[in-house]
Amino acid sequence: MAPLKVSGHTVLAFDFGARWIGVAVGDTETRLANPLGMFEAAGASRCMAEVETLLREWRPELLVVGLPLAMDGSEHEMTRRARRFARRLEARFRLPVELTDERLSSTAAEETLRESGLGEGRRKQTVHALAAQIILQSYLDGSARR
Repeated sequence: MAPLKVSGHTVLAFDFGARWIGVAVGDTETRLANPLGMFEAAGASRCMAEVETLLREWRPELLVVGLPLAMDGSEHEMTRRARRFARRLEARFRLPVELTDERLSSTAAEETLRESGLGEGRRKQTVHALAAQIILQSYLDGSARR
């Protein structure tokens, strides 16, 4: 999954988690990412159905999946699961999929939401989508430097 040079295209990003998958949308021309929402990570077929709905609505030309690495850069079980999710996306939807380091994205999302004054219940409903936005914004910012 080599870096892809695209301009002016819609990109969907996923914050892959054990229970929830956060989603964000962005544009490679404006280089802005926005949170979309999240869906339950309840089985491969349900996940792919959720993604298919998003693809029909947004028609992206690129998908980005956050790669959860340990702080030392090593891989663990969630890293392998995120890679598997990315391979399934690529195989099923025939779209390019980029993996990008997502270390501390959920921590940053939680801190942002805590500072916003949202109650704990609302934060839990929003954190994964915001983490996906942070992942995508980081990807878009990095692709501007490539």
